Amino acid sequence: MARMVQSGTATFANPVDYCAAIGAAGLKLIVTGGGAFNARLSWLKLDHLFLLHGRENLPRIGFFSLSPKQAFFSFPTKPESPLTYGGFCLQLGDVVLHGHGERSHQRTNGKSQWGLISLSHGGLAAYAKVLTGTTISSSPEGRVLRPSHSTAGRLLLLHRKVCRLVETRQELIANPEVARALEQELLQTLISCLMADDAGSHSRRNRHHAEIMSRFEDALASYHEPRLNLPALCSAIDVPERTLRMCSAESLGLSPTRYHLLRRLNGARSELLNADPETTSVTQIAHNHRFVELGRFAVAYRTVFGEMPSATLRRSSIKKADRAFCRSRIARAG
Repeated sequence: MARMVQSGTATFANPVDYCAAIGAAGLKLIVTGGGAFNARLSWLKLDHLFLLHGRENLPRIGFFSLSPKQAFFSFPTKPESPLTYGGFCLQLGDVVLHGHGERSHQRTNGKSQWGLISLSHGGLAAYAKVLTGTTISSSPEGRVLRPSHSTAGRLLLLHRKVCRLVETRQELIANPEVARALEQELLQTLISCLMADDAGSHSRRNRHHAEIMSRFEDALASYHEPRLNLPALCSAIDVPERTLRMCSAESLGLSPTRYHLLRRLNGARSELLNADPETTSVTQIAHNHRFVELGRFAVAYRTVFGEMPSATLRRSSIKKADRAFCRSRIARAG
């Protein structure tokens, strides 16, 4: 029997809830400026394939920790919203075949839209063998592929068509025959993309720098001081300070110190959005994220997010039940 198609769409005001909904991609999001975050996520789970479409209104840095159980493909879906993957600026039509269990950064400079498709490693190998006679599988390292204009155009058009059906015609996409046809067309187009050449400038150097930045993320996760001691951190991850600064500028578009500050500010904002104004204070949340001077915290917060922390706390009225409902719907699909 054919499995039931699972699909839906949801909007998010808190990046943490948005990341939790994405699931197996293991995304952590750091908003880098612009005001109140707003995102929309659409998803479709078919028999052998899972598809996501994300739309975000603000510039941000994302750190992906992909599940090693699946093969992942990602790509920008709009020409006016480019993505930078591991320091490499993707063109519309580029497709990233992510490495097995890859951990990497992806950043945007404004509004963005992106697509993500995943399937099992066995499914990828089997479909590639049937369609091309060639054995294709995920490699330990990510690759940026540049398919022909016609192949890339088919993928983008098909992805857009699927998302439109998910968002406006769920009764149609629930039809097993329609779902089966869409899945076959998606798989064929993906395999065609895999036959493309690598984008020439995404080199082994990019991948080495991505590995350094993963170690940097791990070090920050266990770093509990309000100010970043860069020489000590570089010693801990065995990277020269000059190299870390270069990799940070390349992958994040920021200095390590600035990124550390933005991580803390984003953590505070997420807590403010989830807090009960009746029982929680701005001062308490600022101290939770190692901001000692409340005045400086408020100024830095307003500079990044366009409002005072107290304003965020006052409007933290999104019901927890609604957020849990959105997360559970997507988790069941993923």
